[in-house]
Amino acid sequence: MAVPIAVLDCDLLLYGRGHRTLDRFKLEDVTDEYLVSTYGFPRQFICYLVDLLGATLSRPTQRSRAISPETQILAALGFYTSGSFQTRMGDAIGISQASMSRCVANVTEALVERASQFIHFPKDEATVQTLKEEFYGLAGMPGVLGVVDCTHVAIKAPNAEDLSYVNRKGLHSLNCLMVCDSRGVLLSAETHWPGSLADCTVLEQAALTSQFETELHKDGWLLGDSSFLLRTWLMTPLHIPETPAEYRYNMAHSATHNVIERTFRTIRARFRCLDGSKGTLQYSPEKSSHIILACCVLHNISLQHGLDVWSAPAAGHVEQSEEEYEQTESMDSEACRVRQELLLTHFS
Repeated sequence: MAVPIAVLDCDLLLYGRGHRTLDRFKLEDVTDEYLVSTYGFPRQFICYLVDLLGATLSRPTQRSRAISPETQILAALGFYTSGSFQTRMGDAIGISQASMSRCVANVTEALVERASQFIHFPKDEATVQTLKEEFYGLAGMPGVLGVVDCTHVAIKAPNAEDLSYVNRKGLHSLNCLMVCDSRGVLLSAETHWPGSLADCTVLEQAALTSQFETELHKDGWLLGDSSFLLRTWLMTPLHIPETPAEYRYNMAHSATHNVIERTFRTIRARFRCLDGSKGTLQYSPEKSSHIILACCVLHNISLQHGLDVWSAPAAGHVEQSEEEYEQTESMDSEACRVRQELLLTHFS
């Protein structure tokens, strides 16, 4: 499908003089199968992104001989889903590797600007109730508003002196805190935390904690694993279950919490720039964080378009959080009381 054309200079493409838009690649000229295999998404999805981001990606004046929004989006999707600029995509759409990099930056920022539109907790009572019912249907765990966990994404070393991004494995990474619903839709995504921070520290400092302690629902909770401390709004497993009720609670907790692990795997499989198979993200921590968040936005949009969250193949190399945490019970007596009441009411 590659069209042999002369590749123009990056700056001329994006900022050069003239009144024509460079648009040598047409969606209508290729099949859906080609779009999915090359860019990771079908035509309808790509057209939706063009409508969503087109105004932002278009130049405000007639001075620029700019790359069209459609071509910019294809270039960005190509990078997100392959993890590399060194692909046939640049040739297929007629732009250089440098231009592809510029397109990725433009589309990433446009998606990040819309993150709150696509990644958020439901606010109306009916939707919240539906959220709880869908979680309850998984394994009988009541009151669940979301499952939370952290995952690491490898990045290049910011500089030799900065050790804040070095994780337990000795690799540079961002530690990303995310919450999803029972279908894998992301409800919260904080992608900027340095890899040296433990999961529990990330949560302590996260906007998510402030949300749940000051704003969100008092009649439900998130589920987190034992790397987090028990809170009134965050139910963790019992470290040493002893009674049948405690075992049932832990089993329901584990089966429900597993949704976010599956979601992490799916995001990495769909967006290979995050899975480490083509190397680390070659950007600053800030830009890398934005790329991760842009992929999270696309993940949620794909679910809105009926692209099954569990249908993607398993990723190859995965750099995920595998914390070696000390298992210590929370000293929050109110949180312990809430969990004990949950045990007595629903698992005894």
